[in-house]
Amino acid sequence: MTDSLLFSSLADGPGVPSLQQQLLERFKQAILDGRLAAGERLPSSRALCEELQVSRNTVLAVYEQLVAEGYALADRQGTRVAPLSLLPRGSDKLARTLPKTPAMRATPGQSRRMQTMALTRDAGDRSLPLTPGMPALSRFPLNAWLRAQERALRRAPPLVLGYGEPLGEPALRSAIAQYLRVARGVRCEASQVVVTEGAQGALSLCVRLFSNPGDTAWMEDPGYGGVRTAFHAGDLKTVGMAVDGEGIVIPDRLWRTRPARLVHVTPSHQYPTGAVLSLARRLSLIEQAHRAGSWIIEDDYDSEFRHRGHPVPAMQGLLPEAPVLYVGTFSKTMFPALRIGFLVLPESAGEGAYPALAELLRGGHRLEQLALAEFIASGQFSRHLGRMRRLYRERQKALREALDAHLEMEHEVLGGDSGLHLTVRLPEAYGDIAISAAARAAGMNIGALSSFSASGAQASSNGLVIGYGNTSEDQFLPLIQRLGGILRKAAR
Repeated sequence: MTDSLLFSSLADGPGVPSLQQQLLERFKQAILDGRLAAGERLPSSRALCEELQVSRNTVLAVYEQLVAEGYALADRQGTRVAPLSLLPRGSDKLARTLPKTPAMRATPGQSRRMQTMALTRDAGDRSLPLTPGMPALSRFPLNAWLRAQERALRRAPPLVLGYGEPLGEPALRSAIAQYLRVARGVRCEASQVVVTEGAQGALSLCVRLFSNPGDTAWMEDPGYGGVRTAFHAGDLKTVGMAVDGEGIVIPDRLWRTRPARLVHVTPSHQYPTGAVLSLARRLSLIEQAHRAGSWIIEDDYDSEFRHRGHPVPAMQGLLPEAPVLYVGTFSKTMFPALRIGFLVLPESAGEGAYPALAELLRGGHRLEQLALAEFIASGQFSRHLGRMRRLYRERQKALREALDAHLEMEHEVLGGDSGLHLTVRLPEAYGDIAISAAARAAGMNIGALSSFSASGAQASSNGLVIGYGNTSEDQFLPLIQRLGGILRKAAR
């Protein structure tokens, strides 16, 4: 442990980060720089709090967050630095050739594309309880949103009714960039932000700008069906990569023999299993993508809702010039009908991408964008997120209790620290497709885990995806009791 980490005092006063955040950043930087070696044991929380004159709870919270983000491992003997596959020092200056923006060109085969769209899973009736990914719409502060709309409309000149900036309203792009820098650790300026028609619009832009028909694209398996749709629409060869408890698993030989042009990942909360991509795999993925000239699509769809510790920072901000296309959405934090998402382009890709974006986009929904910028700037967005974090934490707890009470068969609950859903892995005897259909007929919109598989139903992907965002706490016990009855019948 270096003296500068142990003995230099932490700053205190107005306008500076909290003591906990300062100490966390010191540890993370020391681990990434190699000053703290893999396997090195961190000092006891009691010793460190005495040296730095901070509370023991502060040190314990820092250690817990280091473990959550994959920088450290905890065991009975204490906390030690995790083994990581680090990029060489000075990696921000690596000489490399970035993928160039391809020329836009039309391709035939519309009927084939239409057929591939049928591969996307059926979302069912999203108004039903237990719908995965659906936020608590009844808790959205409509009055505050109406005031933001009114202020935006009053301030807007008549020209706002015309076409806007192709990349989105400057006020919203600035608000998004500032939020991402503070809340998600994303390295970006407003000029790198592109406002899109939801996250799906951002995924489609990634495909159109950074791949050619026939290229290979990798996605998590099981994974988000929307990215499969975007890849198929771009005539890409889509290959599913297995997911385990540390996120996506990409064999090294594939990087050497058949590297992908695009790699889609949900590193902060894998969809639908809930795994967090480990730090070692994040760094390895960035390094391999650097070497292969690939682009990583980081889909950060619901990272704001972490129910234990602090949110896991975005992969995009780990290293300068990482080849990451960062995708986000307001569908979970606000409401789905808003249809506003965004794409953060790497600075190195902007020069080639912006002329194409000016042709592809026309700049619409200007009043909604201005209202959202006002909603964020006024502090309403942050206050709403705080309320929703508390609500979803309680709803997840209620769902877990109901599952414990009424799921009698052997099962495994996944994805407990973040998001708006839990995934329940089931034995093969309980066919999830049939159970999901029976649950919908009984008034519950529960997803089948195997339907998220890029390669078709698998024994390893048999289970149920159960949302809790749109369901009140008093509903979980009777609903899961009803589900338990469906499962008992399925086993006969």
